[in-house]
Amino acid sequence: MRCCLITDEGIDTESFYLLQDADIDKMIPKMGPRLKFKKLLSQLKAEQTPNESTHHFPPHVLPSTNDMGKRKSDQQLDSNGQQAAKRKCETNSSAETEAKILTNVRNTMGGICAMLQDDSDLNTLLKTKIKNLETETKELVGVFGKTGAGKTSLINAVLEERNLLPSGSVSACTSVMIKVEGNRHNEKYEAEIEFISPEDWEDELGSLHCIIKKGNQEVQDNVDDSDEEYHDAVDKLSALYEEEWREKSCEQLMESKYFKEIPEFFQSRSKNLIFESAKDLSADIVKYTKDSPKNKNYNKIKQWYWPLVKCVTVRVPNHPSLQHVTLVDLPGNGDRNKSRDTMWKGIVGDCSTVWVVTEVNRAAAEQESWDILKNVASQIGNGGECRHIHIVCTKSDDIDDSDVTTKAETQALILKRNAETKERVTKEFNKLDKIKKHFSDECFQVFTVSSREFFRKRDLSPEDTEIPNLQEFLQNLNDCHSETLNYVSGAHGILSLIHGASRRKEDDRIKEVFEALEKNLTLQIESITNEMMKIYNVFEEHLQEGVERSKNSYENILRSTLYPHKRDGRGFHKQLKKAVENRGVHRPKKGREMNININLTSHLADSIDEEFRTTFPNDGKCGPFKGVIYSFSLVTEELKEKYKDVELQLVSLKSEEERLKTSLNKSIRKRKKTVYRSLIKTIEETLQDCYKSKKMIKLLQ
Repeated sequence: MRCCLITDEGIDTESFYLLQDADIDKMIPKMGPRLKFKKLLSQLKAEQTPNESTHHFPPHVLPSTNDMGKRKSDQQLDSNGQQAAKRKCETNSSAETEAKILTNVRNTMGGICAMLQDDSDLNTLLKTKIKNLETETKELVGVFGKTGAGKTSLINAVLEERNLLPSGSVSACTSVMIKVEGNRHNEKYEAEIEFISPEDWEDELGSLHCIIKKGNQEVQDNVDDSDEEYHDAVDKLSALYEEEWREKSCEQLMESKYFKEIPEFFQSRSKNLIFESAKDLSADIVKYTKDSPKNKNYNKIKQWYWPLVKCVTVRVPNHPSLQHVTLVDLPGNGDRNKSRDTMWKGIVGDCSTVWVVTEVNRAAAEQESWDILKNVASQIGNGGECRHIHIVCTKSDDIDDSDVTTKAETQALILKRNAETKERVTKEFNKLDKIKKHFSDECFQVFTVSSREFFRKRDLSPEDTEIPNLQEFLQNLNDCHSETLNYVSGAHGILSLIHGASRRKEDDRIKEVFEALEKNLTLQIESITNEMMKIYNVFEEHLQEGVERSKNSYENILRSTLYPHKRDGRGFHKQLKKAVENRGVHRPKKGREMNININLTSHLADSIDEEFRTTFPNDGKCGPFKGVIYSFSLVTEELKEKYKDVELQLVSLKSEEERLKTSLNKSIRKRKKTVYRSLIKTIEETLQDCYKSKKMIKLLQ
């Protein structure tokens, strides 16, 4: 079993495997469940080999590109990928063993819960604790990239499912968010289609008609100006209605005849599809995900439903690395539709890892990829929980090899170019000072991958395609959330409480332990309070500086926003008008967004960014508030040594302490995102009346 340190429940992999018979006897008093647990634990121990143990990583120290390169010399993959197949087999075997242990312990705890018949305070507490053992944790990996960069092919290769997500021509871009996760319920491939509401679509129809009306007027006025928004509106309506929309009103376009194949749309529920193979799934969901590709394979599709779709969730069976990991294929700039944009912001803010996908030939110079990163930096950094930024350079096998004659020469040429690309991309990233305020240096990595070569194995070994490196990253990310270890460690605390309560005696020793715990609690609270006050004072000082700088510079900021240098007058005026109409934000399909609100908060955000990152780090090394919560400990080893007769109660208390700290850290992580985003939210709300004012509208006519 490849598992990381489970800080959430206070037990790690090492201590789990060191459980002795005496420990288990204390944990599980009943002989039947105890014998079953010992047998399964012995099986798990037998599966551990010295080599495998070297692949254990703590959650905040996942393998770097350099580490993977070192392992390459020790575990060279042959051309048939035998080592990768062996590793996958071992992972599946470990997952099966974990599942057996988890089932056994769940049965034990279920039996205990059934025996707690009366509603005494202790029994009620125990039943609640047993119920709370069931937890669901997901790591989100956001995948960004421009059209044609190879996002879909990358995801298919990493999952070793060549035909899972539909890919097409360069012009056929993914138009909706696609989540890919493991199917833990059956052996089928599943797709869940989540639609926007009928009310949202009706509102959007009105907006689309207005955009097209304005565009048509400009054509009549002989204005030679290609409007991205106009073409997007035409594409959306044509996808769903073909040419009928041109002669229909909004009310007519909402008639049920246009939605016969998706009755779920009007019922405000998701559409669930089940398939036997990845290929069948891919062929069926393309009309819900793609922007009407011009491909002869899709000629039979008359209606494309992607304009109505908020999100598509694809579930893949038998995939160990997707038990606690979800891959999300995301648009780079959000969405003009409010409900889709709200979902986009939520997912982006919850991503623990971001993959920015770009073609290897122009990875360092491709401005669009860097723009994507700049657009989302504050949302995934201080305003999110991202711990890893990976620039994934695709199509590494796409190289001019006309002057080489052997496979070895081609391979050497590719690997040389890959090394140079990594160096250039890292150099470019180091120039992005504003982005780096949100992240530590350790979070950034560059991968050069070839999805095509990973499957065909012609010029590169699987290892040299670096797809296995990303697979290993995902597996370790997944293993940081071992459901088995979390459940067993929690069960250990509950069983200790039960067994300790059955032996409890009222004597002076109990009173002595209580006083010692109370003294520790007072000292720990005092330590936390002192650290909190220091942090409060630092933020107060930084915010005051930011406020003063904002007061002194807001006119210059507005002037540079409204009258930028080296920008075409008419083109920029149209963008500014769209930004004002959209609450201060204009999101083009390509390039950086225009966000008046962010510009106005820039000095305030800059004043606290670095302090905010160190106070609320995403990497989890020391936890929030400079580690003061992680270091909190009510039950010390000295107490357990001194009071052996109440050791089980102290073990239970320690388990509860770890649970509470985990819960508190999750709450802080959620609330710190709200706090950081409140800067921009306050400006947005303050300026709404200005954006809607008649004076502003008249000014932009």
